[in-house]
Amino acid sequence: MRALMIFLDGIGLGPNDLDTNPFAVANTPTLNRLANGHRWLANTGRQESERAVFLPADPCMGVPGRPQSATGQASIFTGRNVPQLLGKHYGPKPDRATRALLAEDNLFKQIVSRERDAALLEAYPASWHRAIDSGRRLRSSYQLAAHEAGVRILDQEDLLRGDALPVDWTGEHWPRNQGRESLPRRQPLDAGVHLVRLAQRHAFSLFAHWPSDVIGHRGTLEEAVSLLERFDEVMAGVLEAWDDNDGMVIICSDHGNMEHIGDRRHTLNDVPVVVIGKGRESFDKGFRSLADIAPRICDALLAPETKQGRASAN
Repeated sequence: MRALMIFLDGIGLGPNDLDTNPFAVANTPTLNRLANGHRWLANTGRQESERAVFLPADPCMGVPGRPQSATGQASIFTGRNVPQLLGKHYGPKPDRATRALLAEDNLFKQIVSRERDAALLEAYPASWHRAIDSGRRLRSSYQLAAHEAGVRILDQEDLLRGDALPVDWTGEHWPRNQGRESLPRRQPLDAGVHLVRLAQRHAFSLFAHWPSDVIGHRGTLEEAVSLLERFDEVMAGVLEAWDDNDGMVIICSDHGNMEHIGDRRHTLNDVPVVVIGKGRESFDKGFRSLADIAPRICDALLAPETKQGRASAN
């Protein structure tokens, strides 16, 4: 049993508005199929298709204000209502209290502590690594969760070997001032297939895609539509290559944003959580919020092992 999480920063379930919501406009047959033929909108509700369940998740979690990246991501990876614990939503990068919660325990640490391996599958350029090492830049919550578990953040050399993917899937926007001009380029469908190949090496894998949040803050509807249509092709490749009996693919987000182009603020909308493959039926039992994601992944990956160990001991 393995799990691949595809994290899309800043996508929520908004109204069927052709002027502001790219999910209402984009040609996304693969994404729609995962939602039982529906577009990813506020009125879609819970859906079940042949291979997936589509679940709206609450990113506000009872705390006033607009959800933010740091506490939303921390809730996903700790399985705790971090905004409630802190008394506020906070972001984009985690503050001291959020960092302490991630260091205490998180999904990556749970998996690694049970002698299963975990990985981030996206590579970061040398400039990002230099900024982190010098302290000029903070890790995001999901990056910190991986770091606290000893998971290495991949770089351009990993990308060149084919052991990682660029954050934009295809490599078109990889920085050209990183010392190498020749980088692998992939079509979105091939990127999805390759993502599965990389995920097959690990018990738990995460691929994080943040350009969706950037476009939500300051992009155009056309850019958002292009991003979604590219992601639709990526997911077509993922579905082609993924064996549902091998485990689950989880698509999730931390807060809404890109579903309302023209308003740079995060939204109060629910966010989509899509679970594909083995274990999807039990994943949605009692599912409500971002804090419900990590416990269900741990149950899927680690609970059977625990039961087997107890049976052997008896």
